[in-house]
Amino acid sequence: MRNLLSTGPHVTRRLFRFLLAPLLLTLALLAILPQPAHAAEGVEIRRALVEATEDGYRLSATYGFELSHEMEDALQYGKTLYFYTEIEFTRPRWYWFDEKAITARQTVSLSYNVLTRQYNVAVSGSVHQSFSSLEDALFLIRRPNRWLVAPRGALKVGESYTVKLSMGLDPNYVPKPLKVNALNNSEWRLASDKKTFQYKAE
Repeated sequence: MRNLLSTGPHVTRRLFRFLLAPLLLTLALLAILPQPAHAAEGVEIRRALVEATEDGYRLSATYGFELSHEMEDALQYGKTLYFYTEIEFTRPRWYWFDEKAITARQTVSLSYNVLTRQYNVAVSGSVHQSFSSLEDALFLIRRPNRWLVAPRGALKVGESYTVKLSMGLDPNYVPKPLKVNALNNSEWRLASDKKTFQYKAE
């Protein structure tokens, strides 16, 4: 009669396979199952164009992004979100460092008034508009009015400039109680990579 309590090498291998199989199956299932959706961490600069106008150089741009659930909750509790847009024009010089012809920054704030149930968008403290829905307010931030980045004469006509553009949630204005959380939480990271393109001044 075979010893049922045998612990030979073949039994050890069977036991190992018996314990390993469920683990491998679990890992395989985790790899193919859909993962829970998260809010996008980045801002996509979908369009960026510099235009020469009578009063100066204007930026025409559109952005793609979504707010995280935590950002939307912060709005509902009376916190204001601030978005920045930065642009820089540089001109290469063979004999020295690149010339920084223009450096400009614009801040747009987004807030919610519980009493009026209105979302408010303010551009650098000047232009102020109210909206009944968050989506309408975000539409203005994603497709802002043409921004006057510099007056006429700031660029040398006919010269080519390298333009760098970035946009995102301004970490300097994150409410203090949320700052520590924002630094370590992906739901509070919202920024674009720098978009670089060439512009010949007109």
